[in-house]
Amino acid sequence: MKDHSTRLALVAMLSDGQFHSGEALGESLGISRAAISKHIKVLQSWGLDIYRVQGKGYSLASKLELLDCDKILAQVKCPGLELIPVIDSTNQHLLDRVGQLPQGAVCLAEYQEAGRGRRGRQWLSPFGTNLYLSMYWRLDAGMAAAMGLSLVVGVAIAEALQSLGADGVKVKWPNDLYYQDKKLAGILIEMTGQAGDAAHLVIGMGLNVAMAEQEGSGIDQAWTNLARACDGLPERNQLAATLIQQLHQTLEQYEQVGLEGFIERWNRLDNFLDRPVKLLIGERVVEGVARGINSQGALLLETEQGLKPYIGGEISLRGC
Repeated sequence: MKDHSTRLALVAMLSDGQFHSGEALGESLGISRAAISKHIKVLQSWGLDIYRVQGKGYSLASKLELLDCDKILAQVKCPGLELIPVIDSTNQHLLDRVGQLPQGAVCLAEYQEAGRGRRGRQWLSPFGTNLYLSMYWRLDAGMAAAMGLSLVVGVAIAEALQSLGADGVKVKWPNDLYYQDKKLAGILIEMTGQAGDAAHLVIGMGLNVAMAEQEGSGIDQAWTNLARACDGLPERNQLAATLIQQLHQTLEQYEQVGLEGFIERWNRLDNFLDRPVKLLIGERVVEGVARGINSQGALLLETEQGLKPYIGGEISLRGC
């Protein structure tokens, strides 16, 4: 893994949002002003909004709260909490260590160089403005018991965010969080295991916390961030602790009651319940009215032909 310690120390120095001269930064880090300039360019490529003013030095556009394991663990019990500021993918990090992880282990990052979403798509992961979190969970009931788990995780995240003041957060089938019809977060669950054995799950989420418009300019759908959904944006360490606690509790409940125990909670939070939608299934488009989910996690769509369940990894839901 590449050593980013100098760049991370530079971010920590700039995180106060004040101006720091290149000379002072260089002296503190034991490197030249030219080296500081090169590191600044890398940090900007990570999505950090750093600017320079002649005679004053470098500054972040706004103060930055960095993730801190001690602050998170002061609020929630979490065995195996790892913070790796710069990583390829938090999901992949846990997948590579499945046999060594305690139940509920979590990996957090400030920046993902190869974050991924559903169907292998890239997940945009600028440094320090969002939350990238993956959790390991073992289901002794096997792989079949994981059906519909992304819906349960969506409920957990939405309820956690509502508890922090984001009252309008909703879930979108099968693995997104929405606010005012715009994407707020995505969920990616990856699984390993063999038939008849326990399922090893890595549950990943990317939550837009305070991502700026220019950072999300390449996203091909309407999106929003938590700053717009909350009157007072919670600190990211509090946010991480709340999500970890809610996920632990919800996954334990899921092991007891299965997906059926979450249908009512899903329907209460469903962004498109009783609204006209269209399903994109390959080249085919099916239109109807969304009527919630069934006990298998299928979307129930009412059309002229009646009520029909739809389930599968290659279906995308869109509002009409």
